[in-house]
Amino acid sequence: MTQTVAVPYWLLVLILAFAAITFASHFLFPSVRWFFRRRAERALDRLNARLDRPIELFKLARRQDMIARLLYDPKVLEAVVEQAAAAGVPGSVAFEEARRYAREIVPGFSATLYFGVAIRLARGLSRMLYRVRIGKVDAALADIDPKATVIFVINHRSNMDYVLITWLVAGRSAISYAVGEWARIWPLSLLIRAMGAYFIRRGSRNTLYRRVLARYVQMVTAEGHTQAIFPEGGLSLNGRVGEARLGLLSYIVQGYDPLGRDVVFVPVGLAYDRVLEDRILTETDHGGLRRFRGKPLAILGFVLRTLWRKLRGRFKGFGTAAAGFGAPLSLRKLKKAEPLASPDLLAAHLMASIEAVVPVLSVPLVAAALQGKPADKAALLQAMRTLVTRLEAAGAVLKLPPQGIEAALQEGLAPLIARGLVWENLSIAPDALGVVGFYAASVWQRLGNAAAPQT
Repeated sequence: MTQTVAVPYWLLVLILAFAAITFASHFLFPSVRWFFRRRAERALDRLNARLDRPIELFKLARRQDMIARLLYDPKVLEAVVEQAAAAGVPGSVAFEEARRYAREIVPGFSATLYFGVAIRLARGLSRMLYRVRIGKVDAALADIDPKATVIFVINHRSNMDYVLITWLVAGRSAISYAVGEWARIWPLSLLIRAMGAYFIRRGSRNTLYRRVLARYVQMVTAEGHTQAIFPEGGLSLNGRVGEARLGLLSYIVQGYDPLGRDVVFVPVGLAYDRVLEDRILTETDHGGLRRFRGKPLAILGFVLRTLWRKLRGRFKGFGTAAAGFGAPLSLRKLKKAEPLASPDLLAAHLMASIEAVVPVLSVPLVAAALQGKPADKAALLQAMRTLVTRLEAAGAVLKLPPQGIEAALQEGLAPLIARGLVWENLSIAPDALGVVGFYAASVWQRLGNAAAPQT
């Protein structure tokens, strides 16, 4: 029993390796996991103490757990059975299809990435590109029920909307977006998922997909998850606040439980002196076919060129970006006042509220005045004064330079001339009529489209 046993060195190393792995898995790893879990919990507690609306437990659940919860929801299983019967396929096939949709939709939120990286990037990018201003902020926003689910309903002017809103509400809550298929490119998709956004197939007519998506939206709404939606369904092609598509709004209304949380919609109006995609949008509008895709290499090239100009001191920004926050609308109160209120009624009210809080900036004001074909700067200045008077009478929110209308003329005219959209003699370049009209459209819409010049 005391004899020495000789073993090869490789076998001894293998035995020691297995022993080390066993020790680590049973004693070391649990302690390490516990240590980091405790640190994460304390960090989350400190973060939630700063936020007006703490991060919900549902949002912090593991992505696989959320997918399973969605898949085995009774309404989703019911949809699977109906899909199998309608398509004449086994239930397992329909279930796998639903699983694929659930994996596609459900995000994987990371509080560290969201608050540690995304917010800083959003703030830095917003400030680098624009002077950010806040327009109207309705006083009733301070009285929203802390337990209510808040949904920001926003006009869609630019892809910068995501960046701007993420930063502006960073002190209140983590916000989740419904993002179209344009963003499903690697590695952007990974970042978007980690920020809590979920992908949707706009215009999909697949019944099973739409029912899985509807149930996910209803579940996160019931759990108190703060969201942001763009009911227009895509970027505005003409510079106006468009009509709402009822998809997500109808899911929320249909899933509303009067005995559960209230759902409060907050209208948000966004405006820019320079919409980065303005030429693409106006060309698409002119072509009559809404089919355009962002080119990652072109976008990266634009970002790098802008950064290079910034480093050399040659980039002064794209003017002002502004946001206005309108009066919140409680779904509970709406249902009490009008029990049969439809998603159409809700959508119409929200879009009108958004239109009312879109700030008027210098470039859109100058663009609208230029459409009257002023003979000189004095005539242009007078046209701007007339528009300002009419806008103020209509209750519009103006975010113009505090120095006065002369400063607004300079602030709005200089970038139009620098881009070649307007000539020095104040004539609009023939190939720029659509772009100038794009910026002027928000002014004429706020005035009820009255007396909008035909160019």
